[in-house]
Amino acid sequence: MLEPTSPFTWASGWHSPIYCDNRITLSYPEVRDYMKQAFAEVIQAQFPNPDVIAGVATGAIAQGALVADVLDLPMVYVRASAKGHGRNNLVEGRISPGQKVVVVEDLISTGGSSLKAVEALRESGTEVMGMVAIFSYGFQVAEDNFKKAGIELFTLSDYHTLIEVALESGDIQEEQVEMLQQWRKDPSTWNK
Repeated sequence: MLEPTSPFTWASGWHSPIYCDNRITLSYPEVRDYMKQAFAEVIQAQFPNPDVIAGVATGAIAQGALVADVLDLPMVYVRASAKGHGRNNLVEGRISPGQKVVVVEDLISTGGSSLKAVEALRESGTEVMGMVAIFSYGFQVAEDNFKKAGIELFTLSDYHTLIEVALESGDIQEEQVEMLQQWRKDPSTWNK
C-alpha cells in the first residue's frame, strides 16, 4: 500500500509512505502461482541443485512451502527466535549438516532478520547457497549487510519498480516521486 500523505509506522519506529504486506499475495491463486514459478526459475538459474528450501518465519513459510513443492524438495523454516519449549528449535523440519539450502524470504528492509535466519542455518551445519525474496526496498544498509554475510540475494520486485508501476497506474502522481525517493535514501529520519 502506498500512502505518501498518511505514512505508516513500522515496528522500528520508522515512518514510511509504503506498507508492503506480501501475505496478501497468498489470497490470489494466480499471483501465488506466478510467484512460486518465478521463485523456482530464479532458484534453478542462480542456485542449481539445492537440497532444501528454507522459509523465514512467518511471512515466507507459505512461500517456501510452495516453492519446495514446485521443485520437489524438502522444506524447513527458520523461527525468529528459538521455540522456548520442547526441543527449543530455531530451525523447524529435518535438515542435516552439509545440505545445500536456498532461503526464501518475503521482504527485505535492512536484512537483519533475514540474515539471522541464514546464520541459524549455517550454525546447523548447512551450506546456504543464497536467498530469494518477493520484494526489497533496496536500502544501502541491506546491500552492505548481505555483502558482509556473503549472501547473494535475488528479488522478484523492488522499490524502484514499485514506484514506476504506481506512477504508470496513477496510484501516485509525478510530484510524489521525489518525496518517495527521499524516503528511501534515509527512512530513519524521514517525516520526523
